[in-house]
Amino acid sequence: MHDSVRDEEVAGQPEPPQGPPPSGLINELAELAQGVRKLFGAQLHLLAAELGLARTAVSWILVAGLAATVTGVGLGLTLLGLLGLVLAKWLGSWIEAFIVLAFLEALFLFGAIILFRRCMHWMSLPATRQEWRAIMHDTLQRAEQDVEADKGKG
Repeated sequence: MHDSVRDEEVAGQPEPPQGPPPSGLINELAELAQGVRKLFGAQLHLLAAELGLARTAVSWILVAGLAATVTGVGLGLTLLGLLGLVLAKWLGSWIEAFIVLAFLEALFLFGAIILFRRCMHWMSLPATRQEWRAIMHDTLQRAEQDVEADKGKG
């Protein structure tokens, strides 16, 4: 009986490792590499999720812009209709109300054209032209540098 207990103790002990034990530095470098791999893997998953959200956001922005445009046009038409109704009641004639509405719309169109021309004039001023030229020059230089960098890599 005494021998069987001794056999169990010997059987429960692990065998000593054979060969030289791995260096602590190598183990730490392996753990560091595994940690970096996990970190970059997580970063890639995060980047993929963010790009998916960005694609979805762009789609929703376009839908929201379209909805705002349609709603704005609808509101404008409703207000013009109400203004036409008020003018018809006030003037006592639908024809005169339509003429006044057409005149008001022509005034707004003329104002928009003048504003557009004024903005184009501001774009043609010397300081603005120089800034615009500098922006285009910088953009062209960056594009050329990117092309050269791509050729150097390839």
